[in-house]
Amino acid sequence: MLTIVFVIAAYLLGSISFAVVTSKLFGLADPRTYGSGNPGATNVLRSGKKAAAALTLFGDAAKGWLAVFLAIQFSPSNVSYTMLAAAVALAVFIGHLFPVFLRFKGGKGVATALGVLLALNVWLGLGALATWVFMALVFRYSSMSALAAAIGAPIYATLLGLPREWVLAAGIMSLLLIWRHKSNIQNLLAGKESKIGSKKAG
Repeated sequence: MLTIVFVIAAYLLGSISFAVVTSKLFGLADPRTYGSGNPGATNVLRSGKKAAAALTLFGDAAKGWLAVFLAIQFSPSNVSYTMLAAAVALAVFIGHLFPVFLRFKGGKGVATALGVLLALNVWLGLGALATWVFMALVFRYSSMSALAAAIGAPIYATLLGLPREWVLAAGIMSLLLIWRHKSNIQNLLAGKESKIGSKKAG
């Protein structure tokens, strides 16, 4: 029963969109109404308010980290903490993608996935983050960076010898991330993808 509570709580936490919350705090337009229409840090950055984008990034990552951290720390004695952490990781991530508070139309999950990976294993999270930063510095495309990090995550988890439940969770999140970026992939192939910091027309 407690396991179900953990998973439901993680989903609800994931459903909190910091892009929307932060935009309201800063008096900005709803991020779903301009740019890519995605409620995430990259799109909030298009508003020109770097502080709002940074807070969005931190909030979305923090909720992923917190959900998994609590699952690992307070896992019931009769439940495998590796299994619970994997289930909670997916729940908070799916909550971000399909938030009940936004009619199941959420963000793409990059920041939340990072928070989840950092909570599962610091080196795993840092490996994914380093991949993102490297690709972003070289190519200046947030989507390309996210795709590279997504592909790398389950590979890093395997190389680190992490529990197979965590490797599987990382793999599922990666597949969902790639699926959520399908329009970005099409834009990249067509040469129409916006670069980081660009103010894409709404």
